[in-house]
Amino acid sequence: MDRPLPSRMNEDLALNADENPSGSASNGMKVSIVTVCFNSADTIEDTIRSVREQRYESIEHIIVDGGSTDGTREIVSRYNGRIKKFISEPDRGIYDAMNKGLALATGEIVGFLNADDVYMSPSVIGDVAGAMHAKNVDGVYGDLVYVGRQNSSRVLRYWRAGEYRPRAFHRGWVPPHPTFFCRTSVYQELGGFDPAYRIAGDFELMLRFIERNEIGLRYVPKPLVRMRAGGRANRIRGIIQGNREIIHAFRSNGLTFSNRFFCTKLVRRIQQLMWKRSSNPIL
Repeated sequence: MDRPLPSRMNEDLALNADENPSGSASNGMKVSIVTVCFNSADTIEDTIRSVREQRYESIEHIIVDGGSTDGTREIVSRYNGRIKKFISEPDRGIYDAMNKGLALATGEIVGFLNADDVYMSPSVIGDVAGAMHAKNVDGVYGDLVYVGRQNSSRVLRYWRAGEYRPRAFHRGWVPPHPTFFCRTSVYQELGGFDPAYRIAGDFELMLRFIERNEIGLRYVPKPLVRMRAGGRANRIRGIIQGNREIIHAFRSNGLTFSNRFFCTKLVRRIQQLMWKRSSNPIL
């Protein structure tokens, strides 16, 4: 079932800038970047600075906090006037928070950059917006680099996404969600994230958009995001729950699931570990 976007929410805290300090939206398609966080004081400033360093002019940065108590709110507040919108309130999980961000977004393009992630270079958003100008393109994605949680200069894996081919999801392929940018109009038509998912809600959304509804897609063949490794999805219990949710995502979208998916997914992960060495020079 398609998931509608939330139309209303209570804002405990809102920081609104009259103008995006990155530049005027009249110079190109406006890009909304949504950052979801909770108790992320150790990393949130890196994420904010990564967005601020983008050379693309038409950006709004939206931060949705789950009610942090570790100083995250204070760090974000230091950027008052630079963050377009900031709310801090309890949520029903990461995908509920992402839907809140979608409801606040006013750009023509939306991307998600979580509090553990940073953009690879100041040109990322410009590259994405340029790719989105191509005819019949609704979504853009690229490669992702996993780095050490304590040492972000240490490359652990290189996720080379590659070009999408029909039924690629059935063969264990999926684009890295932090590199996935999509037109706001697609979310309005096909719905947002299903908050019933705890681990694989981003997988379900991209499966629904790309495989089921065949949106126009373009691949940017270079790393767009540097992501700190770790998190619940990479622990044993998280992997098991995530795999169950992936099976449910296929079935809920009327698509056939095969156990081959997990076999090829494992092969792709091994390839990512092998590719990290050859990819290091470009990082």
